[in-house]
Amino acid sequence: MSTKFTKDHEWVRMDGDVAIIGITPHAAEQLGDVVFVELPDVGKTFAAHDDMAVVESVKAASDVYAPISGEIVAVNGDIVDSPEKVNEDPAGDAWFVKIKPSDLSELDGLMDEAAYKDFADHG
Repeated sequence: MSTKFTKDHEWVRMDGDVAIIGITPHAAEQLGDVVFVELPDVGKTFAAHDDMAVVESVKAASDVYAPISGEIVAVNGDIVDSPEKVNEDPAGDAWFVKIKPSDLSELDGLMDEAAYKDFADHG
């Protein structure tokens, strides 16, 4: 499955039956140098659009919202220990959480890459 995007500048990529979630390069660029990341506990459940994480930069603190509903099955401790990795590879190794989705149809409401690019460029 391809990567999907939210208007809150998060990305979602399915890997088997698990969704990997992070923030987009656009969001990382807008934040500036990331200095702190707070991630939820494994086992916690979220509904779509719930606050699930916090990212702080030299400019501001921002909530990261759950793009889809589900249970956290893994968190990326590397970005907690080294928050600067969010700026280095936001769409790759600096993923935030892995969620076991409770409703895969929620992915249908997210943007594909072309739609997100247009949104990020003009929104």
